[in-house]
Amino acid sequence: MTQAQTKKHVKGVAVLSADGHLVVQFGVVSDPRIRSMVTDTVWLEDALKRRVVPILLTEARYLALSADVEEGRLILIFEEPSENVLKFFMSVDFAVDIIDHIISDPYDAMAIIDDDSRLVFVSPVHEKFFGLLPGEAAGRKVTEVIENTRLNHVVSTGVAEVGQIQKMRGSERVVSRHPIRRDGKVVGAIGRVMFKGPQQVEALARRIKTLENEIASYKSESDARRREEEALSIIVGESQAIRSVREEIRKVAALDIPVLIQGESGTGKELVAQALHRLSPRHSKRLITVNAAALPASLVESELFGYEAGSFTGADRKGRAGKFELADKGTIFLDEIGDMPLEVQSKLLRVLQDRIVERVGGDRARKIDFRLVSATNRDLERFIETEKFRLDLFFRISPVVITLPRLSDHIEDIPLLVEHFLRDIAGQYGRAVPHVPDEVHDFLMSRKWPGNVRELRHILERALVFCEGDNLRVSNFSKNPSTEPVAEIAGSSAALPRQPAGSTLKEQIDQLENQLIADALERFKGNKKRAAEHLQVSRSYLYKKLGE
Repeated sequence: MTQAQTKKHVKGVAVLSADGHLVVQFGVVSDPRIRSMVTDTVWLEDALKRRVVPILLTEARYLALSADVEEGRLILIFEEPSENVLKFFMSVDFAVDIIDHIISDPYDAMAIIDDDSRLVFVSPVHEKFFGLLPGEAAGRKVTEVIENTRLNHVVSTGVAEVGQIQKMRGSERVVSRHPIRRDGKVVGAIGRVMFKGPQQVEALARRIKTLENEIASYKSESDARRREEEALSIIVGESQAIRSVREEIRKVAALDIPVLIQGESGTGKELVAQALHRLSPRHSKRLITVNAAALPASLVESELFGYEAGSFTGADRKGRAGKFELADKGTIFLDEIGDMPLEVQSKLLRVLQDRIVERVGGDRARKIDFRLVSATNRDLERFIETEKFRLDLFFRISPVVITLPRLSDHIEDIPLLVEHFLRDIAGQYGRAVPHVPDEVHDFLMSRKWPGNVRELRHILERALVFCEGDNLRVSNFSKNPSTEPVAEIAGSSAALPRQPAGSTLKEQIDQLENQLIADALERFKGNKKRAAEHLQVSRSYLYKKLGE
């Protein structure tokens, strides 16, 4: 602090002799109240012990700095302090010792500049670091003494800079720079080095890296849990049967092992396949779905394995990748694998064994990496006995089997399914979601569901068409042909007349044939193509019998 600055801030001076008599007084010491204080033996001993003490008057407040001098005592009285400074010196008897510690701390050095960016104080450890003599830097521009400093910038902008890296004399340090204000005006700035040197910076960096890794780990776990919940949310239901399915999915999804999904048509096998893929390590790659029953033997190789350009008439000029190539690093889902022809089963088995495909018309084998998920509504063990399905292929596709329950086995999930489907359907058609009263739930839960969950969605979609107002009603379903017994709309025995007793053999055979046709149509929900395939008759013959 310069002489002019000292005169500006010092409001009074008192010099006392060794026996406590006032020898010299200037400024506010002429006030009898202050003069009485500084000559009081008890007050003086406390002031000398604490070194800095407040002086509180009705109209003014000061700080007094007391020190022993040769053959006497010196008291300097400074201008009114701020509320925080006053509170600090009133509360802490060793306040000066704290200030001394801050100034001389070798691990927390500081530099202070005035509003003209000139250094007014550099802590001893900083002076030593810069090779300065004590007080040598005072009055010099900060940019002349400290390389890469930004204290001058902080003074000019009034904006603090916290936790910055500053390189000084070949060392990197973490520093903070703060503007100092008085009465709203920036009067200077202080820069503090929070760590001694690069070792501390490196230790901090390692600690930060450790914390970042921990945060990344927690985030990864959180993302995995959220992805799991999202993936499993498509399996709707809270019954024990559905809970068991979700738990099985959780257990096997992360394992790169083939899974066979068994269940009747409409139970949601494709949803399970999607959940398995989304929860697997392959979730960022593709899920390729193949309808195995729809693969004709003549095109199976080109569809599954792809083909090269010009390999056959009508082939794409650029060639085409097969389903297995598209599923590389991802998942391939073979739906209705139980209906796959035997000759296709043989070709599939080779791919599953070797994980190698060769395009039609090509001469280069391609190594592929995929996770296999299959699904069927057939009794594969019975098919194996009747030689409709290969035993070795069954072993390849079924290390893990997930069996889906029929809707009739978890009928208590219908209210949740109704809510889910109505929300989805209403959103699809831009309609409000109707309220579903208990009688509708009772009506739906009392029905048989040969088409399972798929059938439920179908009749809800139809019912929403007839719904008027905000409530779904049982009457909305009566306008829906799907709510009638399935056999009646398919041509079952209920729609075909029974033959009276004593009928001829031909009549009895016709009756049995009609019954088998009705059962097949009921099984395949009126799909005449699949019913004809199941009965091993032509569709024209089936239509003829239905016409009769």
